[in-house]
Amino acid sequence: MAELTFRREAATEYDQAFAHVTRYFMPFVLRAAHVAPGMRVLDIATGTGLSAEAALSAVGSGGHVTAADVSAEMVRTARDRIGGAPNASVAVEDGQALSFPDLTFDAVLCNLGLMFFPDPARGLAEFRRVLRAGGRAAVSVNTVVEYSYNHQINEMIARHVPGLADAVSRTFGLSDERRLRTFFVEAFADLDMHTVKHTFVLPSFDAYYGPFERGGVSTGQALATLPNEIRAAVREEARRYTEKNSH
Repeated sequence: MAELTFRREAATEYDQAFAHVTRYFMPFVLRAAHVAPGMRVLDIATGTGLSAEAALSAVGSGGHVTAADVSAEMVRTARDRIGGAPNASVAVEDGQALSFPDLTFDAVLCNLGLMFFPDPARGLAEFRRVLRAGGRAAVSVNTVVEYSYNHQINEMIARHVPGLADAVSRTFGLSDERRLRTFFVEAFADLDMHTVKHTFVLPSFDAYYGPFERGGVSTGQALATLPNEIRAAVREEARRYTEKNSH
C-alpha cells in the first residue's frame, strides 16, 4: 500500500502551507492538556516544531518539551526551530512505539497528527503509557471533509495513484466522534471532547496551491510522483474546485 510521505521538500514547504492552521488550533490543545509552567511535555507528530514551540512558551524555563516525529526530515526542521532551547529535545519517534520509559511526561500533545497513525488506538495506548499519574493527553483531528484545506487535492491525486486511496481516507478516519471516543476510552478513563470551527482564507489560488505544487507536505510529495500532464490536470481541477467553492 502506498503512503503519503514527508521528505525534504515536504518539510521545507510545510510552514508555508499549514503554519497558520497549526498555530490556530494549538492553544486549544495546550488548554485541553492543562499545560503549565514546569511540566515535562511530549509533542508527538510535531512536524516542523510549531506546536512544540508553543508548548515551550507554556512550560517556561522550568519545564521541558520533547518534540518528536516519525519523519527524519520533519525532525531536522523542528530541530532548526527549537533545538537551541536548553529545555527542548528533538527526536525521531514512531508514535505507535515510543522509546521513552513509562511515566515520563506530564502531558502528551498531538496537534493534527493522530489521524495519520495507521493504528490510532495503539498510539493512544503509548501516550497513556508514557504519561505520569494524573497526566493528560490532548489531540486535535480533522472533522469536516467538505471543507478540508487539502483533502480535496489528495482525492484528485488518488484517482491517478489508486494505491494512495487508503492513506488519503485515513486523513478523516477520526472525524466520527463515536470512533474517536471509543479509542480514547480504551486508553483513558476520562475524556473531554470539543469541536472548534474556523475558516481560513488565503489571498489567491496560487497562495493556496503553490506550496503543494512545490512539493510541500504529503500532498505535494504525492503530486511530485505524477507525470507533468497529470500534475497540470490536477492543478486545473483544483483551481476549478476552489473557484466553485469560494463564493
